[in-house]
Parts: sequence; C-alpha cells; structure tokens
Amino acid sequence: MKKIATAALLLASLTLKAQPIIQLQDYAVGFQQPVAIRHAGDDRLFIVQQNGIIRIIDGNGQTLPTPFLNIDPRVGSGSERGLLGLDFHPEFPDSNYFYVNYTNNNGDTRISRFTVTADPNVADPNSEVVLLPVVQPYSNHNGGDVHFGPDGYLYIGLGDGGSGGDPQNYSQTPTSLLGKMLRIDVNNGAPYAIPATNPFVGSTSTANEIWALGLRNPWRFSFDRLTGDLWIGDVGQGAWEEVDFQPASSAGGENYGWRCYEGNAPYNTNGCGPVGNYVAPVAVYDHSNNGGCSITGGYVYRGSQYPDLYGHYLYADYCTGRIWSLTPNGQGGWTKIELLNAINNDLSSFGEDVNGELYLAGLGSGKIYKIHERCSSFSVAAEVTDASCYGAEDGSISLDIVSGTPPVSFAWSAGNGTNLAPGTYGVTATDNIGCKRELNNLVISQPDSVIVNITTENATLTATSGFAQYQWYFQDNPVQDATDSVFVATETGTYRVEVVNATGCSGISEAVQVTINTLPADLGLERIKLSPNPFREILRVEVEAQTTGPCRFSILDAEGRLIHTFTENIDKRWSRRISTANWPAGMYWVHLEKNGRQLSYPVQKQ
Repeated sequence: MKKIATAALLLASLTLKAQPIIQLQDYAVGFQQPVAIRHAGDDRLFIVQQNGIIRIIDGNGQTLPTPFLNIDPRVGSGSERGLLGLDFHPEFPDSNYFYVNYTNNNGDTRISRFTVTADPNVADPNSEVVLLPVVQPYSNHNGGDVHFGPDGYLYIGLGDGGSGGDPQNYSQTPTSLLGKMLRIDVNNGAPYAIPATNPFVGSTSTANEIWALGLRNPWRFSFDRLTGDLWIGDVGQGAWEEVDFQPASSAGGENYGWRCYEGNAPYNTNGCGPVGNYVAPVAVYDHSNNGGCSITGGYVYRGSQYPDLYGHYLYADYCTGRIWSLTPNGQGGWTKIELLNAINNDLSSFGEDVNGELYLAGLGSGKIYKIHERCSSFSVAAEVTDASCYGAEDGSISLDIVSGTPPVSFAWSAGNGTNLAPGTYGVTATDNIGCKRELNNLVISQPDSVIVNITTENATLTATSGFAQYQWYFQDNPVQDATDSVFVATETGTYRVEVVNATGCSGISEAVQVTINTLPADLGLERIKLSPNPFREILRVEVEAQTTGPCRFSILDAEGRLIHTFTENIDKRWSRRISTANWPAGMYWVHLEKNGRQLSYPVQKQ
C-alpha cells in the first residue's frame, strides 16, 4: 500500500518553509538618485528621483521618456533633501490625486497634492496644493515617506529636524511635528482634517496630527498589505539602527523612545520617563559589528512568485547592502535572518508592485532591482511505501527532486529511506546553493495484524476461512500435509495454525488443547496415530502397544458405510500404510477393536 506525499511549497503539513536565498536582478537603469518606488494600482512602477522628477516604468519594463512629474525648480535637493516620497490616493485613478513629500528650496518640508492630466502617464506640475508645510531647522533627518494606510488616511514620517542627537529634543516634544508619525484625513477639511480616532485629537498640549512619536528619522515605512501592520525603519544616530512595529490593532500614541534611547541602548535620558513608557524596537543592528550606517525600511513580502519569502519583512542597510528579514517566531518575538550581503552599497528604498513583488532602488547606481528568491523553484516529492505486514520493517521513502540545483544532499531523522519500521520520519534536502526543503510527518504505516481463530468440535479443528495458505502445528512442530482450514487431531496435545493472507502477510493462532479418547488400560495400547490428517493418497496407521495381540481395524465413511477393514496381530511398534487414492474427499472414521473394546477416530481426506 503506497501513499504519495508531495512537498508542495505551501503545504505546511509536510513542508516547513526554508530560509530564502535572494539575489538582486537588474530591472531598469538610467535613473538619477532614485529614492522611492510606488505603484498606482496597475502594472506601472513610479520611480521618484531626488532631484524632483518622477518617471514611469511601464508594464513591459520600459522607462517612458516623458517624466510623470517634474517639479525640479521648486525642490531643494542634495544630501538628505529632495523629492523624497510619493503615494496615490486609495481611490486612484477615480480621484486623480497623488501626494508627495519634498523639501523646497528653503529646505522645509512640503506635503503636497498633485493631479494627473488626461494622459495617465503625465501629471500637472501646476496643480500643486500644499497640504502641510513643516519648517526644518537643519538640512538632515527630514524623513520623507508617505503612505496611505488601510484606514484610508495619509501617514507621514518626519525626522527629528536634524543636526545630531536631536539637540532641541523635538522627538519627545508633543507640540512639534518633528520626530513623529503623522496621520491626516485628505478627504475632508481645508486643506486636511484630523481623523477623529487620532490618539491626541482635541488635545491642546499635543499636536493633533501625531499618530506616534519618539522617532529619529523614519526614512522608510510601510504597511503590510495583508494584515495592515505598520513597519518603520528608523535611522539611528551613530551606533544602532532599529525596526519599529505597530500592529494593525493599535490605537496609536506609541512612543518609540528617541532621543531617550537609540535602539535598546540609553542615549540621552535627561527628562525621560521609565523605560516602560517606550515601545522597544523589534530588531536592531549595530554599526561596529555589522558595518552598517543607515537602515532602509522595506515591506512584508506578500507576492506569489516566491512562496519561501512570503510573510518576511525585508529591510536593508544603505552602506553595506546587507538585507535581512524578520518573521514571527511563534513566541511573541521575531526571527532575524540575513538574506543577502549585496555588493550594492546604496540601497535607498524598497518598492512594491501591484502584485506584491518587491524592488529596490540603488541611489548611486541609478538602478532599479527586482528581488528574486532563488529557492522557490526547488521542489521535492516524497513517495511513501508502507510496511508490507504487521511488524515488518520494510517501509521506504523515496525522494524525487522535481527541481533544484544539483547535487542535492539529504539528512534523515532516522535511517536512510529504506528498510524502515513503521513510524514518523523527516528529511531535509539541501541543494548545491543551500536551498532547503524540510519534509516532516512522513508516516510509514503498517496493516493490522493477521488474526486467525480456531473452533473445535471433538477432535476436529476449524480455522478462520478465507486465507490463502494454512499450516497446522502439533506441539509447535509442523504437521506434514496439514494445509487445509480443517484439521482432525489424532493425538492429545496443543495445536495451532499459521495462515498467510492474499497480500503475503502471516499470522498464527493461539494454541488450543485437544484431548483424544483416553486409551483404556486393559487394551494394552500406549499410542495410536493416524497421519497425515488430513490425508490425500495414503493414510498411515501407527500403534504402540504394551502387549502383542490381534486388533481389528474398520474404516467407515461419513454415512457409516464400511470402506476398508483388516485384522492384524500388532506388537509393540506396528504401522501400516493404506492406499486411499480411490476414496472420495470427505470425513472418515477409523475404528479399532481389541479385547472386546472399540475406539473411534475421525480423519479427513482432502
């Protein structure tokens, strides 16, 4: 009996997702300092350049020659300034609006709305409506990202205003918008409204736009398109980079701790409250051991091309090009793995297309990369062969590499896939580039044990019918030619029968005790044996006697008709072979008469 178990990529019952192995594939080139990648609900990608120009890559991967938007004259770019963020209205293209975050020629932040023209690939640069101007005291730490959340509100990430160490403590100042995550309603108000569910709405001591605070420079943040969770990559000061997490169920108001803490390390705790007042990051990395300098927050992968990557939150370091991921560890924490130590050292921003596939922008190279996961094509199928019989250790698991980079090695939880006892097994297959497939819960079963019972009627023993083979045993020794389901005992002792079913599995009965007519003492006989029983061509009659004397033997059929008779003068050991070739199959009785006494024994001809 066989069971087929296939390591399909999303069958969790058999396959644990392996650690992804990614690479960056060139997708488009020729951009000037790309800092953001967005889609508009279709197959286009919009590439935000720091110089104030937005360009389009169409669904065929071709960069359109005409910019989507060019506001270069009003954008002050360079260093950390420029056109930094973009998102489209949730009802685009019906709404025809999109929103940007840029620094103007004075270095101050502008959150503005623009309108797309009748040509869907061209926006009107003169349609700008400034929603929110924010004065920037220094040239750095402007934040720059904007995203519409699942709730339809616009979220804006602003840095602490710059310099170093947040000298004015803007991040912890509730009346300042700097160092905060803001949330505004662009569908109401003039130029916007405060959502009624903002955590500080109606407060006179805290800016009502604030959704969360205590951020240093949330350069890139994103929402998980499946769960609505908010992920923030917050750039550190000089020692630690951090990832902050806000579940979709949050009512807002989190304080992520800067400048009191950088990562998990105290930075400047003057005027700070207890550590429990702040939300700790879900992941950090330091500059000294990892060689990093600036985190680039990314996305949770929700695409369909790379199942091994599904559910991983990806983020990178701008200086080293290293890329990591975070996944829940099942215990309320997170598992961090390094996915790539890239040669690119200018990964400025992640992007997500309409299908959830991920991209990266190279600031200096001007390239747009697509993230390719190398292991998702690696597939292993397992064919499980159960044990042939109860108690047998001949089960097996054969593996078929559907795809992968050879050679492939296998690590078994026990054995090597052959001659396996019934039980549960696992195997990890690793191909030549390190992709793994871990198959668990491969179960080798066994059939039920073969059960055979014996019923007795006098000396006639009848085994359970329907088996392919029978062999009777007397005193644990096989009885010659006793291979039918019915056996007639001729001697006192224990009997059992071994059977084989149609699939070749054997079973043996419990022993039964049979007592043949006790020989009277005045007969002078010690033992009478009729064999084989059942018989075919020959019936052998054996007698062991204490004294010599005449005995008369009569053989009758089941109807009581005399078939054969003879008289012999037996001695201590006497036997005779009686030819039975002409007798029909059936039950017979052997009568022995001596000294006026008679004994009867049943025998069976097959």
